[in-house]
Amino acid sequence: MFSHILSVLGYVVCTFAVQGTSHFVVNKAHYAAMPHLRAEPIVAMGISSMVIQGAVLTFLYSRSDLAERGLIGALVMAWAVGLVIVSYIALAEYGKYNVTGFASWATVEVTVGVIQFTLIGIALWLAHRFAGAAQAA
Repeated sequence: MFSHILSVLGYVVCTFAVQGTSHFVVNKAHYAAMPHLRAEPIVAMGISSMVIQGAVLTFLYSRSDLAERGLIGALVMAWAVGLVIVSYIALAEYGKYNVTGFASWATVEVTVGVIQFTLIGIALWLAHRFAGAAQAA
């Protein structure tokens, strides 16, 4: 159970750090140009989503054979879940919202997603490795 809590916490921290930096620092103008976004996001909704996503990720990971493959297995799991989430953001959100320039939209979302889910994979591996070591001691 400790590994799951650490994994969810790692997911939230990595996602908040990467997406927050993207939305409010690096790509601020990109997001500010979107008329459909709130001026002040409801942070609790985003954190709730991150907790659910992190819980699903660690559940799937712990029940897969990828958990036995070390860092590579954790990265594969994170990238697979990331592919589902980022494909929605890059494709379906572009299709729903009045966003100009598919290339710039997809470049930002895919690049940030790759960084985010790579860090999440590392955090997932560390959480399960740390919890396993603590349990063995």
